[in-house]
Amino acid sequence: MAVTTSASTTGRIPLIAGNWKMNLDHLQALATAQKLAWVLGDANHDFGAAGAEVVVFPPFTDLRSVQTLVAGDRLDVRYGAQDLSVHDSGAYTGEISGAFLKALECRYVLVGHSERRTLHAENDEVVGAKVRAALKHGIVPVLCVGETAEDLETHGPSAVPVAQLRAALEGITADAKNPGSLEIVVAYEPVWAIGSGQAATPEQAQQVCAALRAELRELLGDDIAESTRILYGGSVKSSNIASFLRESDVDGALVGGASLDATEFAAIARFQKHVGV
Repeated sequence: MAVTTSASTTGRIPLIAGNWKMNLDHLQALATAQKLAWVLGDANHDFGAAGAEVVVFPPFTDLRSVQTLVAGDRLDVRYGAQDLSVHDSGAYTGEISGAFLKALECRYVLVGHSERRTLHAENDEVVGAKVRAALKHGIVPVLCVGETAEDLETHGPSAVPVAQLRAALEGITADAKNPGSLEIVVAYEPVWAIGSGQAATPEQAQQVCAALRAELRELLGDDIAESTRILYGGSVKSSNIASFLRESDVDGALVGGASLDATEFAAIARFQKHVGV
């Protein structure tokens, strides 16, 4: 029994993304990516609208190895980076340019993850600059937004994520003649749910994702709002993913710890085959 998702009516291909964070060296990354591809291949996974696009975000030191594996074995699994610099080149020790990521054929890059915002003091201005840097180099930014438990209590469920989205997209416009040329992904991750084992309810996720889509419509127009995929992240696992993807404005998931287990992550990606809530 297949799960009815937003893809059924909108044409948005579901996206299941795995953020490996600071885990797995390049040899472990190769083994994990290869096992993921094997498990999905054995299950005849559809990487299109009937299934889900699958993306992994390895540490920077793993990207070349993953690129070589994906290209050499012609894998359908895609990959991206966990961050990028606002600068193209220069005296910025430790920074990674979007130009470097593009040369490694990264399709996606995470921007504004809560761990970058809190541990590295990245504010909305920096996040917005990184979104523009990604777009400049032809990389799709996966813009992460979300509220803390304190934000939730003070401002309600959607105020902070919507404000973060608005700030990050300031100055970005869609080409009226070719709106499809602007591609972004938005990932709603309530900070209180990340790594806690306590996920938001599907109804909570839908409420915020719908508000984010409404803001996209206000900022960038109907075409961009309808085509942009909005993901939920925060304690996602194979036992709860199907219930989130039944919601009309939830188009996928940004998965943390569960993505380090290739078998579990493949099961999450195959949510279309799940039965139950």
